[in-house]
Amino acid sequence: MIKSSDAPSAGNKGDNTPHIFHVIPSFAHGGVPIRISYLMNHFGPKARHSLLATGGDYDCRSRLTENVDFTITDIGAADSGNLLQRVINYRAVLRKMKPDLLLTYNWGSTEWALANCFGPVCRHFHLESGFGPEEATATIRRRNWFRRLALRNIEAIIVPSQNLVNISRTDWKIPERKIRYIPNGVDCAKYAAAPQEGIIPGFVKRPGDIVIGAMTPLRPEKNLPRLIRAFHEVRQNRPACNLRLIIMGEGNERPKLERMVSALNLQGQIYLPGHIEHPERALGWLDLYAISSDTEQMPNSLNQALAAGLPIAGLDVGDVKFMMPPENKEFIVEAGNDSAFVQVLTRLVDDENLRREIGLINQKHVRETFDQQHMFGAYARVWGVME
Repeated sequence: MIKSSDAPSAGNKGDNTPHIFHVIPSFAHGGVPIRISYLMNHFGPKARHSLLATGGDYDCRSRLTENVDFTITDIGAADSGNLLQRVINYRAVLRKMKPDLLLTYNWGSTEWALANCFGPVCRHFHLESGFGPEEATATIRRRNWFRRLALRNIEAIIVPSQNLVNISRTDWKIPERKIRYIPNGVDCAKYAAAPQEGIIPGFVKRPGDIVIGAMTPLRPEKNLPRLIRAFHEVRQNRPACNLRLIIMGEGNERPKLERMVSALNLQGQIYLPGHIEHPERALGWLDLYAISSDTEQMPNSLNQALAAGLPIAGLDVGDVKFMMPPENKEFIVEAGNDSAFVQVLTRLVDDENLRREIGLINQKHVRETFDQQHMFGAYARVWGVME
C-alpha cells in the first residue's frame, strides 16, 4: 500500500510491525533509493515506513510493490528557521511520530541525526553510501566535526564499502563496535536475464555492433564527460568498429552531455535514453560496462553489470576495484588516469573472447560474493524484522 500523508504519522499500529522513519536527501532514482526500494519490497508487510526526502523528490516510489506500507511524510514548516530551531522542530516531529527506528542517510540528513542525539527519542542508525563532487578526493573538515557531534549517540553506522569503514573510523571517530559493513546485494538471476527488444528508446542493436554502456545518475561526480571523451578516442583509434555508447540515467548534467555529444558529432553513436525502469531488461544489450566516476563507494550498478555477465572497465575509486574478481582487476585503472581508461576500453573492444571470458567469471564472482540474500539477512537484523 503506497500512500501519502499531510501530517507526521503517529505511533505504531499497536502490533509488532516495526515503524521505520527514513530521512534521505532525495528519493530519486539512484543507488541508495533503489537499495531501499529492494529492501522495502523484500520485507513487504513485515515493516511499515514513513519517508521524508528533504529535497522533495520521490520518483523512486515507482519501484515499490503494492504490499509495501509506505507513507510520504509532510513535516510542514519544521525545516524553517536557524539550525537550533530546526533541530528543536525535528525533535518535536520525532516525538509525535514515535517511530521504532530512525534511519538517516548521507550528509543531507545529518541535522535529523543531530536532533536525535541529545537524549535519543528513538533507536537510530545512520547510513553513509558516498559523496558528492565536493568530497571526491577528501572529506571536508567542518562536515567531519558535524558528523562527530551528530552521530555520537547512534546505535551504529552502516556502510557498504571498506573505504567508508576506514573513513568512519578515522575521520568521523565512530567507535569500531558501532561500524557495520553491509555490502550492497543484487538479484543475480534477475540481472542475468535476456534483454528485451525496445527497452532502450531509440536503440536497436545491429549485427557487428560493440556496445559500451553505463547506468548512472547524470551528476557531476560521475564524470560522464570522461566516458564520452574516452569513447570518442577509442572510436577514432578503431574506425572500422561499429562502436556505440549508451548512458542510462537522468540528472542535471543532461544539457552539458548533450552539447558535448553534438560538438563531437557523435549523434547516432551515443544514446542518452534517460531513466530505464527495468534495467535488468536492458543490460544484456551491452558488450562491456564502463564506470568513469571521480568518487564512488560500492555502486549498485556495478553489481548489476557483473550479474549480467559484463566485463568492467573503470577507475579505482571507492570499492570499485575491491568488488572485482582478479581477472577483471587489471581493467580498473588508477583514479584520474584518462589515458589508461582509454587503453583498457580499447583492449576490451578489440577482444570478443576476452569480454566473454571475463563476463562469465564476473557472473560467478557476484553470485558467490554479493548475492542479495546476504544483504537481506543483515538488514533484517537492523530493521528488526523476521526473515
